[in-house]
Amino acid sequence: MSKQILVSGIKPTGRLHFGNYFGAMKQNIDLSNSGGYESYVFIADYHALTTVRNGDELRQQTIEAVASYIACGLDVSKVILFKQSSVPQVTELTWIFNNLVTMPYMMRAHAFKDKEAKDQDVNVGLFDYPVLMASDILIYGADIVPVGADQKQHVEYARDIAGFYNRAYGVEEFTLPKDLIIESVASLPGIDGQKMSKSYNNHIELFCSDEDLKKRVMSIVTDSASPEEKKNPDDNNIYRIH
Repeated sequence: MSKQILVSGIKPTGRLHFGNYFGAMKQNIDLSNSGGYESYVFIADYHALTTVRNGDELRQQTIEAVASYIACGLDVSKVILFKQSSVPQVTELTWIFNNLVTMPYMMRAHAFKDKEAKDQDVNVGLFDYPVLMASDILIYGADIVPVGADQKQHVEYARDIAGFYNRAYGVEEFTLPKDLIIESVASLPGIDGQKMSKSYNNHIELFCSDEDLKKRVMSIVTDSASPEEKKNPDDNNIYRIH
């Protein structure tokens, strides 16, 4: 019996933090190392181009992302670890998919709607991001895609687009993938209580200095209760991060 195919990626934009680790890296590593899947883990350097403009910076961040995965325990003898741009067929497939989706359909994407609501400029790369991600998922025949709760929509787009293609050409070419969300680590709070994110500057880096780690931990927002008072673990940022 053949193994299910697992596909996951991580965008190399900046130094990795605890939110990256618990939201994606740890489950990817645990699932891939389990030997229960045919696992493909890629560094999404094309996706990073929506924000990164410096080639040297992107190359360095790509190397750091690979090194971080290995340092955190990914067994490269059990997984195919690669760079997104090393597979040019992914962007070719994206162009084919682009001709099967509509503008109103793409405007439903959370990332686009969030930028639009904030009256920010949206480049075409960000607008088309879900189609490129669908290509990433579908080209390898993914059965399972580990994601955080906030990325569930990306897998839904991939399923839709697989269906668009299969119906348009009268074939059963693409598998309909399923998301895999581990609820206990789906979203990690940052030091201010919001979702941990570099864009909020509320993150704790995986490989930061002792000095920066202490500064970040001491900046975790908490309440005015004294140390001796009982606290609600559901509302306590220190407990939730710990």
